[in-house]
Amino acid sequence: MTDFLIASNSFPSSLAFCYRLTRRSRSSFRFAFRLLPQHKREGMNALYAYMRATDDIADAPGEPDRKHQQLHCWRLRLELALRGQYSHRVHAALHATVQRFGIPCEYLYQVIQGVECDIEPQPFRTFEELQQYCYRVASVVGLACVRIWGLRSPDAEAAHRELAIAAGIAFQLTNILRDLAEDHTQERCYLPAEECVQFGISPNSWNAPQHREALQKFLTFQIARARQFYAQSVPLNALLSSDGQRVFRLMSQSYESLLNRIEAAGPDVLLRRVRVSKWVKLRLLAASVW
Repeated sequence: MTDFLIASNSFPSSLAFCYRLTRRSRSSFRFAFRLLPQHKREGMNALYAYMRATDDIADAPGEPDRKHQQLHCWRLRLELALRGQYSHRVHAALHATVQRFGIPCEYLYQVIQGVECDIEPQPFRTFEELQQYCYRVASVVGLACVRIWGLRSPDAEAAHRELAIAAGIAFQLTNILRDLAEDHTQERCYLPAEECVQFGISPNSWNAPQHREALQKFLTFQIARARQFYAQSVPLNALLSSDGQRVFRLMSQSYESLLNRIEAAGPDVLLRRVRVSKWVKLRLLAASVW
């Protein structure tokens, strides 16, 4: 009974906090949330706020050891929150969302595990290692989103998982390519080391003019792989509820537009961060509503 009272008293302020956090973000996701009915929109705001709060721990200034400790503490606080004991403004709304939509708690823990890799990023040797990272920071988010959006029928429960995983990998690969310039200035590279060797380039010197042609081939290979995952995820649309279809189409089209811009930039993606303009996002939003 105590937990119920805590949840009842905390939920409105927690929900308002999640909404403000989502609104302040520059993510494309917030445009997509507008396509959902209120209860699903609230769930997406709560889920996004949790992801943002988790990611902020890794991104904040500070020593790596301290960040690892903070993430460990954040995980313990999450365990308590899922039992109704809240210690953060996002917890009440997140707990209600998990209960309402049946989101497996393992997805939330996987996000923490994935974000921890960003504290002291180690080069991924193979694509399989990168794929595991993409699953933890992106695919599990997609799997949680599908729970909120809803499936067209119970028969789709078993079929949607691999499709949602593919979508998450496609989105994350696009993010990695978009952030090449920023990561390069921080001496980070998320693309597989063995593939850099395969194309004869090194992240430490791939801005050199003599590597431009090799870098172009390398980027073309990475973009083609991302497109394969987009293609694999297409059947997910038919399994989703009508609400979910609108959101999924908008998110997929936004990210594919970003990938197209990355392709057009070519090696110059290392010089600046490629973006999809606000007007393109609004046009895609209007098309999804229509």
